[in-house]
Amino acid sequence: MKQVVQSFKTGELVVKEVPVPLLQSRYVLVENASSLISAGTERGTVKVAQASLLNKARQRPDLVKQVIQNFKKEGFKATFDKVKTKLDAPKALGYSTAGTVKASLDNNNKFKPGDRVACAGQDLASHAEVVAIPQNLVALIPDEVSFEEAAFTTVGAIALQGVRQTKPEIGENICVIGLGLIGQIAS
Repeated sequence: MKQVVQSFKTGELVVKEVPVPLLQSRYVLVENASSLISAGTERGTVKVAQASLLNKARQRPDLVKQVIQNFKKEGFKATFDKVKTKLDAPKALGYSTAGTVKASLDNNNKFKPGDRVACAGQDLASHAEVVAIPQNLVALIPDEVSFEEAAFTTVGAIALQGVRQTKPEIGENICVIGLGLIGQIAS
């Protein structure tokens, strides 16, 4: 099957032939009909991957901190090998898709082959022909909702979670800073 992947080392984006993911317990195998390209999240991921190693470090100080902690704990060789492996591994892009269930091993028999579903999950609901998604990140799509519309489900859920975390009460005014897609949905 085909999947969009990026080399974190070189920044190169390619459509690559990869094996169909294995279906495991509590997962749902979905044939994608539509996947959402997130202009903010994915542009940021692509930009970091295309940067030099020094600029990657500048843009992701959190990862530099992890490397330093790992160096202190495991030493130079082990840390070097981990970083090299991470840079060499192709990264799946995408985190919000919609499609048709091919097979399911969900533990409550909620999803059946042929069901239309929306899927979420970084490195899971990717730009690929087929994805394997944990059952708690899959939702049935009503018949009147298209696959293209359903692919926005994850983004809507992220916006809704942001609103929930503010714990707004009736009569309060809330200011949303940042009017990207998620900010606009939250508004």
